[in-house]
Amino acid sequence: MKAEAEAGEARRVLDADILAWMRTPGWTEDEARFDATARRLFAHQFRHCPPYARFAAGRGRTPESLLSWREIPAVPAGAFKELALRGFPEDNTVKTFRTSGTSGQKPGELHLDTLSLYEASLLSSLENLLFPDHGPTRGEARPCLLRILAPSAREAPDSSLSHMFQCLLERLGTPESGFDIVDGELAFEPWWAAVQRAEQSGAPIALCGTAFAFVHLLEQLEARGLSLRCPEGSRIMETGGFKGRSREMPRTDLYAALTARLGVPPGRIVNQYGMTELGSQFYDSVWVDPSGPRRKLGPPWTRVRFLDPESGEEVVDGEAGVVVIHDLANTGSIAAIETADLGRAVLDEKGRPCGFEILGRRAGAEARGCSIAVDEMLAGGGA
Repeated sequence: MKAEAEAGEARRVLDADILAWMRTPGWTEDEARFDATARRLFAHQFRHCPPYARFAAGRGRTPESLLSWREIPAVPAGAFKELALRGFPEDNTVKTFRTSGTSGQKPGELHLDTLSLYEASLLSSLENLLFPDHGPTRGEARPCLLRILAPSAREAPDSSLSHMFQCLLERLGTPESGFDIVDGELAFEPWWAAVQRAEQSGAPIALCGTAFAFVHLLEQLEARGLSLRCPEGSRIMETGGFKGRSREMPRTDLYAALTARLGVPPGRIVNQYGMTELGSQFYDSVWVDPSGPRRKLGPPWTRVRFLDPESGEEVVDGEAGVVVIHDLANTGSIAAIETADLGRAVLDEKGRPCGFEILGRRAGAEARGCSIAVDEMLAGGGA
């Protein structure tokens, strides 16, 4: 009992330190702080998540051996479909988010014993990257009309995306804000009435949702011969791709169609990059750096690396590699995740990384990497 109490207190201190960082106004990169906190978090997860400890030790990585956060081993995202990767007793679970996947496919799961870091991270990223002109970083939060092309958190309780949108709506939404995917269908009439009122009032509107939901919306607008011009200051946030769908629309075509039908210029359309297994998200830079190259940005308690798929070594800045994300918001699970995506750093005029871009999925590699990782995690014990 004493050891359990000490572990709980150490975790509370760690969470409090990271929360204090998240709640500090403005974002400042602090490499020393990230390195020290990431290593503390790795030590905690190594001690309290046995499958991860076996995985890390099998690669010669222990809390005592680390020289840098870059040496923290990343778990393939697919392993979350096979194991409960949590560092706390199962009875302490307050929320489980599940990946959508395709029909019949086992979902990945992120188990949380607290929502405080998760929500603090997502709100800070939204306010700094998507709503820099509305969030408390500019003083008191200024509400915005939000129409969400996704199911509500009540309708999809295990969806991390719906939970994120619910948090955003509660923080910045006006009374007229709401969700427009109901019982799996686009509620077009309420959506159209809301955006028409916004157009007439001149109040900016934020349209958020999945990329495929926007495709359905465009089809409805086209079928009815409808279009409008969202007021100045409006924005669109889309996320996700078209995996497993019967139709596809390249992102450039999607943005062109959204501009034509809704009057929101491409420079005000933002793609979000996130994963159920992560506690933080990344957004296009267009709202905070409209004159720079479009690239993904994230909060200072995250880091992104790119690894050669064969050697596992970091690639040269600007070269393509497997995307690995280190996310300090994931204190109760695993902070270092190897995604199934390929990406590369975007370089500034001096050749320094200033963000990143996603190039696509790493075909065929996820299943093998996950299989090997799970094998190692289960060696000598169960989940």
